[in-house]
Amino acid sequence: MPPELTVAEPPITPATEDIRPPVPTSRRRRRRPVPMLAALVAAWLVPLAVHALHRDWLLPPLVLLATASVLRGGRTLLDRLVLALALLLGAATAGGLLFAVWPWGMRPVPLTGTALTLVVLAAAVLRRRPRLPRPGWVDLFPVAATAGMMIYLSAPWQRVHDLAGQLTILGRGEDNWRHLALFDVLGRLGGYAFVDPAAARDVLLPQMLYYPQGWHLVAALLDGFLLPAGTAPRGPEGVGHYAFWTMAGFGLLVLTLIWAAQRISGPIHLLHRFALTAVVCALLLGTQLPRLLVSGYPTEVLGLALTVLLASLVGRPLAGTREQFVLMVSLVVAIGFTYYLFLPPAAVLVLCWLLGHWREALRRWGTVALVGVAGSALALVAPLLGVLRAKQTEALAVGGGIEARTEAWRALIWLGGIVGVALLVQVRRADPAWRRWLLVCAVGVALSLGIAYYNDTSGVEPGYYFIKSTHLATALLIVGTAAVVRLLPAPRRGWSWPAVTASLAGTLGAAGVVVVAVLLCGVVGGQRSMLIASEQTWTERWVHQELHLPSKEAWVCAEAQRRYPEQPGVTTLVLDRGSYRPYLETLCLSTLHGTTAQTELGVYGMVFEEPWRTHQMVERVRGPIRFITADPNAGRRVHWILDKYPALRERVTWVPLTVPECDVLPVNLPTDTAAATEATPAVPACPSAR
Repeated sequence: MPPELTVAEPPITPATEDIRPPVPTSRRRRRRPVPMLAALVAAWLVPLAVHALHRDWLLPPLVLLATASVLRGGRTLLDRLVLALALLLGAATAGGLLFAVWPWGMRPVPLTGTALTLVVLAAAVLRRRPRLPRPGWVDLFPVAATAGMMIYLSAPWQRVHDLAGQLTILGRGEDNWRHLALFDVLGRLGGYAFVDPAAARDVLLPQMLYYPQGWHLVAALLDGFLLPAGTAPRGPEGVGHYAFWTMAGFGLLVLTLIWAAQRISGPIHLLHRFALTAVVCALLLGTQLPRLLVSGYPTEVLGLALTVLLASLVGRPLAGTREQFVLMVSLVVAIGFTYYLFLPPAAVLVLCWLLGHWREALRRWGTVALVGVAGSALALVAPLLGVLRAKQTEALAVGGGIEARTEAWRALIWLGGIVGVALLVQVRRADPAWRRWLLVCAVGVALSLGIAYYNDTSGVEPGYYFIKSTHLATALLIVGTAAVVRLLPAPRRGWSWPAVTASLAGTLGAAGVVVVAVLLCGVVGGQRSMLIASEQTWTERWVHQELHLPSKEAWVCAEAQRRYPEQPGVTTLVLDRGSYRPYLETLCLSTLHGTTAQTELGVYGMVFEEPWRTHQMVERVRGPIRFITADPNAGRRVHWILDKYPALRERVTWVPLTVPECDVLPVNLPTDTAAATEATPAVPACPSAR
């Protein structure tokens, strides 16, 4: 196999893109509208038939296949499907501006019918017949590796069988409650919350109104295909749906990283392809990326996947200029609506492609101008709302933990050094993809260093968003490990001495690279990862988390949801031992009740010290209040307030939540409180004290 690789994909057949086919005869011209009209009718009849059979879950794969059949980029079926998914994600996130104002919301049939209609019209305008490439054996590596990784990473969800267990997992990351609330609200509103702020303010935190909502919209949209018509997951039911889509998003990130690494590497030997897949999986498990599951960052996960997809198109572009640019702009739009911290490097990458391919862009100047202007306007909607209406730039000065900051620097230094050297060696080859990927990695690292410099000049340690930016640099460098594997000698066929020597060297080299990656990333038990500051990797913390008993916060939230449903017009707040624990319990319960906007004044912006926090709740929250007490001292505190201020009895009530004796002593209830007479059902399990 020659060391030189092709610059881009093989040129497509002349009849598909750049060269127009011969002018059709009048007979063909008369027959042309008939198939198109039939396809337009089928675009609506098929979704109606599938919906009548209650098989709406078949419609998203149908749209994906139809979109892929019109594209022409990619050598294999997986390539085509990934590119089609990139286009659809951009269209869905931009379409969210329409979903909230048109009369059908995100119902499956109108969405599918509209999508298939646009596909048919695009095929007619581009004069393309539906066509899909054959599946290739190279597709097995990303698909099989992703399936294996997700089976392993989904182990915690397989070990829990009730709501308290699910809430225990989500409770590892406080942000999960806010993302779950936003997922629930967008599913009910049928579009972005900021499009109809008047309707969203009554059910959503004001801080989340202008938060980038691309992931939540896509998850809620796809979730509608799994549910019966007219229903939406609420409360406990929504927890399982939210968990499924968070794992699906991480699975997309895993697939994207493996696919991008194989795409950048070009044609390589089967043995090296296996080694590259193993190295990428080892780095995924041994870096900070699994922390995104633990901490509850689904929007960042999708933002990373979208940015890596965009980078792979810049590193190894498609043969068709028009399709290349449309896909890049679609990904930029999706990044803007999903996680616009990555929008600046994405824009820089697109600009680098334009500068490097300005001749091709000039030949398609109409498409480039129209799509570029429209895409730029759409991509800036969410960032401008976040900056101008929510002042989210202030978060750039937020600090971060020492452990996370240490791991961020380790990723930049270790991965950046190893991959950077390999890319510099590969630059001497004829394939320009290596030079492009060196530029891609430099852009990703520059974002992290720029934020670190901004934090330093602001007088704070590189913190929250510096750590977030290093996640992107880490992902790009993981893909760049293809340059390391590409340096290995390729095995040769035959039994001559040079062929045997090359085969042996290639085999030993591939095995050595895999072993080193597995050991240094701490994938094998008992080994510490060089990229993680603690003894346990984030993967081990996620997969092997303690779940035989629910956490105290999860148990209280689940029991309060079961015993004390939402009361319209009444603000329900949880009181427990300490201050931070009731904060989490109230946040969780209000998310299940769908009342996060109502409980805002009793949750955020207060001192975390008792008894002043309880006093502050009573003063700040207007209207009826229901306290749920999960600790004896909390019950006494409320009872004392009501005795000292009898006028509060008109709007303040409290109910007990007896905790099992195996963890906390039962609540001692005052006999003069009506709520004390309520029967407490038996508790099947005891929460843990963590």
